Amino acid sequence: MADALAKIPDVEIDPEGTFKYILVRVKVKDGDVNKDIVRGTKSAEYHNHIFEKVSPAMEALGMECKCLGGGKIEHNSQEKKLRVFGESTAFGKADHSVSVEKLKSVFSDYEITWSDDKK
Repeated sequence: MADALAKIPDVEIDPEGTFKYILVRVKVKDGDVNKDIVRGTKSAEYHNHIFEKVSPAMEALGMECKCLGGGKIEHNSQEKKLRVFGESTAFGKADHSVSVEKLKSVFSDYEITWSDDKK
């Protein structure tokens, strides 16, 4: 099952714009192995809308997941910049520093910053 966990992308976010995101801990059911993933999209009006899509998809792979928090991501693909900020009313603030490390693994040629600012 650890192989299945390794196949789950660390990051899936929209290619442009400012949108809500969540940090999710995915764990093998009845196991100890886990990893954190970042998911974000403009189509989500609320943070729980993202989780409602992620959770069943992970369960179908034999995983359990828990939302660790949320915020917003500002993605400027032309300038190759990502900014992580804000918080989720429903899930609380994600540890943006963890989210940024995940983003850096995928967007290695980007300038990525974060802050605890709300806007």
